[in-house]
Amino acid sequence: MSATDALIDFVTTAEDIPKQACTACQTFLLDSLGVAVAGSAAPWADKLIDMQTQWGTGSDARSWVFGASLPAPAAAFSNAYQIHNSEFDCIHEAAVVHPMAVTLPTLMAVAEREGNVSGSDFLAALTIGVDVACTIGIAATGGMRFFRPATAGAFGAVAGIGRLLGFDTETLRSAMGVVYGQLSGNMQAHTEGSVLLAMQVGFNARNAVIACDLAATGIAAPRDMLEGEFGYFKLFEESHAFEAAVESLGKVWQIAETAHKPFPSGRATHGVLDAVLELQREAGFSATEVSRIEARVPSLTHQLVARTPQPRMTPNQARLCIGYVVARALRNGTLGVEDFTAQSLSDPETFSLADKVSVGKDENLDPSALSPITVRVTLQDGQTLERTQDLIYGNPAKPMSRDGHLDKFRTNWTSGARALPAENAERLIEAIDNIETISDMREIVDLIV
Repeated sequence: MSATDALIDFVTTAEDIPKQACTACQTFLLDSLGVAVAGSAAPWADKLIDMQTQWGTGSDARSWVFGASLPAPAAAFSNAYQIHNSEFDCIHEAAVVHPMAVTLPTLMAVAEREGNVSGSDFLAALTIGVDVACTIGIAATGGMRFFRPATAGAFGAVAGIGRLLGFDTETLRSAMGVVYGQLSGNMQAHTEGSVLLAMQVGFNARNAVIACDLAATGIAAPRDMLEGEFGYFKLFEESHAFEAAVESLGKVWQIAETAHKPFPSGRATHGVLDAVLELQREAGFSATEVSRIEARVPSLTHQLVARTPQPRMTPNQARLCIGYVVARALRNGTLGVEDFTAQSLSDPETFSLADKVSVGKDENLDPSALSPITVRVTLQDGQTLERTQDLIYGNPAKPMSRDGHLDKFRTNWTSGARALPAENAERLIEAIDNIETISDMREIVDLIV
């Protein structure tokens, strides 16, 4: 059995998902829906929905918050964009994959279209889809050229749909072959801090629905889409250890290895943020007392977020800039969605402090490492504070508490483009805590539109 065969077999046959994995999936399901509510207020969220209706109408599924009725591929696109556009969604650090960004909105759109999808079936499909996306991400052993959350996420979404709809192994293989033919998402959007970065997640969510619909009709597709001569691991990744990665399927559930994002910025900024805020809390210094901040980070972190802070940065650029986010966090004691408004992005004191932050590469040779990082803060009086961070807040080994998780969700709930009833937030928390009692996942969507 090839590694691809083993992956497909896992999706169609996996049973007895452990309680720990189910609980983690419930946690990140709620977290991702809250992030999507906040993401509805981001630039282009409403305009994308208007454009979707120009390209075709339908009533398969709904856009979250706005409530527009759309074809399932269009709903998956819009909702995926809302999950990822504020860089606030969970991440699997070893895979460098945002495992819910493509998988969750895709499965929810299909569940709405199908109707009568139970909470238990949905949770199993989502957990398995996450496992596939993360396994493909973990298998990569080289640096990123393509935006892995979008590309690996597409395979995860197809796996989740296949599980949800009961695809046999041949239909699932065809669906993966079709989605491979539609994969998109490159790192240039990340390098430039473009709004297209989150749209690339949306493109792949849309394409996963289309791929499964085509496969369900019996369309033939390339069979060796992952390991073939021109397969994913030859063209999209520099090198891989796919055979070793699939050995963990059913043994290590990747949703339980996923990290919360406590701040709405690139995860690669979080190590420096975590260290600086810990030092500020311990030493009690203010932003005005800082003389300089020096960070030493792995090469991937440097590639992703060591950009120069500049006034009039776009929100997307600022979320991926260590200097900017550290300056905002030091001034406010934390970092929130309000730190990326036009007013915040034009604040001269923020950029004066950001200019005091320098970021250099360390000797870490792991192309996927986001930690450890080392930060040295020098104060105006000459005092020097230093912290090396091996684990970043939100990692399963340094987790966000249940209270912290719910605080994040409730704050996001009040940050959307349109006001949603406060009581719906509490009903959603209860519903996802008791997801096994839900007979139709459309009840969940009812609460977020």
